[in-house]
Amino acid sequence: MNTLSFSTHFATPEEADKQWVVVDAAAEPIVGRLASKVAKILRGKYKPCFTPNQDCGDNVIIINANKIEFTGAKWTDKEYITFSGYPSGQHRITAANQAKKPFGYERILRHAVKGMLPKGRLGAKVLKNLYIFDGPEHDKQAQTPKTIDIKALK
Repeated sequence: MNTLSFSTHFATPEEADKQWVVVDAAAEPIVGRLASKVAKILRGKYKPCFTPNQDCGDNVIIINANKIEFTGAKWTDKEYITFSGYPSGQHRITAANQAKKPFGYERILRHAVKGMLPKGRLGAKVLKNLYIFDGPEHDKQAQTPKTIDIKALK
């Protein structure tokens, strides 16, 4: 028996076929469901060349981020906590108040996706491949992204 036939191939970053995809947040407005599917695309889990310790995923552009929704009473109950490092430097803000701020919807979505990515250097590197825009327009036309249906993904 040839033992070399059973070796596992691990993809390198050069072999990864990174593409640009556009995801419409209005198609899947629930934040958690959208974030989990986007995190899988960013990691490359829908690709056959997935390697756990490499960045093999696609670059994702999310449009219509201002159309996201929470289920239940999360707009008033969910809190985002920041800490400056100084005494009494901890601040809490509800999701509704966060959405009213500039880039608020982007921060909500980025926070949700970041929690579903690996912690450490790989997660930080993968998160840089995410671009979020509030309206239907984006400035990444030069990359010729393809639009995908997020509801078709599992």
